[in-house]
Amino acid sequence: MTGKDGGNPEAVVPGPEPASASAPTLETVAAEAGVSRATVSRVVNGSPKVSEEVRAAVQAAVARLGYVPNRAARSLVTRRTGSVALVVSEAEMKVFTDPLLAAMVRSMGVALSARDVQLVLMMVRADNERQRLTGYLLGGHVDGVFLMSLHEGDPLPRILHDSGVPVVQMARPLGDVKLPYVDVDNVHGARLAVRHLVAIGRQRIATIAGPPDMVAGVDRLDGFREELLGARMADHRVAFGDFSQSSGEQAMLALLADHPDLDAVFCASDLMAAGALRALRRHERRVPEDVAVVGYDDLDVALLTEPPLSTVSQPVEAMAATMVDMLLAQVAGRPLPSPAILPTRLVLRASG
Repeated sequence: MTGKDGGNPEAVVPGPEPASASAPTLETVAAEAGVSRATVSRVVNGSPKVSEEVRAAVQAAVARLGYVPNRAARSLVTRRTGSVALVVSEAEMKVFTDPLLAAMVRSMGVALSARDVQLVLMMVRADNERQRLTGYLLGGHVDGVFLMSLHEGDPLPRILHDSGVPVVQMARPLGDVKLPYVDVDNVHGARLAVRHLVAIGRQRIATIAGPPDMVAGVDRLDGFREELLGARMADHRVAFGDFSQSSGEQAMLALLADHPDLDAVFCASDLMAAGALRALRRHERRVPEDVAVVGYDDLDVALLTEPPLSTVSQPVEAMAATMVDMLLAQVAGRPLPSPAILPTRLVLRASG
């Protein structure tokens, strides 16, 4: 039989595509691996109820066929989006210029990627931005929320807590909302820094503290004062910054004006310490001969200053990985995790 053009009608009337040309499905993966469709689904969704031998066979079939799970279909079944939000309560410029915030974002992204979860970065400062963000977070667009760089009085922790959204906060909460959190021992870290300055013979020690509405600012100032109290030294040489380099420079200038005889300064962040070094150079104070300087964070900036900074090191990658574990455990329906307090250590370099 021929068509109107004299050719084979099959040449002009397309039939179904061969199975090999179609995107692989759960069924084709199951056939390739010699298991049931349900077993493939359990492996793809990370269920522990599969033997390692079967899991390996399914994963090999997935790799051979190039199967890609359908996230939209999966979310209809699991009621999960495969995404979590990281909310940073700072202006966009600070997020991308503060090395600690940038390092945390990078480390959390790596940890989540290994778990096949997407990270949605959200920055908020103004009230109208917070209202839009809250609607997004409560609208089922993400499975959970990380909170970072919170300031006292922020209503978001209470809203998320009362709405039952899985949440993990970076830093001990300052308010009355008790959320799961990951932090470092900021009080002890500050005490290590001041203890070292006392041990090398400094007598007139100042501090550039962080914001008093942030837990890192509060705890590091407490550690400074506790260690000086134990050494029977005065603890009134205090200026405040906002963890930025410019604020550290201005705070150092204020300290030099009020306490020109100071011989050491503990800065609550490496960026503020970098600013303090700039101010000391302007006043022709040698570091560490005239004024010893110790920072906090131990990120790249500590190696780039002149001289390189002695600093308190905090384990950024471990903090990020712990936060990811805690949040995904909540998303999976497991009990609320206990807070995690990670250790700090003093790293000595040329500044003090």
